[in-house]
Amino acid sequence: MKVGIIMGSQSDLKVMSEAAQVLEELGVEYELTIVSAHRTPERMFEYATSAKERGLAAIVAGAGGAAHLPGMVASMTSLPVIGVPVKSRNSIDGWDSILSILQMPSGVPVATVALDGAKNAGILAAKIVGATDEKVSQNIENFMKEMKDKVLTSASEVETQGWRNKV
Repeated sequence: MKVGIIMGSQSDLKVMSEAAQVLEELGVEYELTIVSAHRTPERMFEYATSAKERGLAAIVAGAGGAAHLPGMVASMTSLPVIGVPVKSRNSIDGWDSILSILQMPSGVPVATVALDGAKNAGILAAKIVGATDEKVSQNIENFMKEMKDKVLTSASEVETQGWRNKV
């Protein structure tokens, strides 16, 4: 199974590429493309309605400004959709994107990550895939262990430099 990564415009690619990078690291196949809810609604409809039969397990959808893409896609597919609010040049500090994705009506859920949080969206999508794919699940466990080890190493370094007694 693979994950779909879509965004409203090419300007979102810098943020959304983080989802692709972490999916690669976790061994999850993905497809990445641009699907604008406002400029290409027919493309969005086709993408969302055919996603499951194309073998997608989840969709990561990033958008800035009014950010209708994640919610509209979620309304057309039974797959889980993870929304990434993107702080765009014309946004209101990203709040318009956050609220557009977060405040979905009852019956049309969109999992929402932090502003520009495509990496976390990719990790969540990998966890969805990992629920039925043991190899991906093991990759996620290894990823989590690496994060834990980094924190413990940092803690040890700080403590050996004498900071423990100075706080």
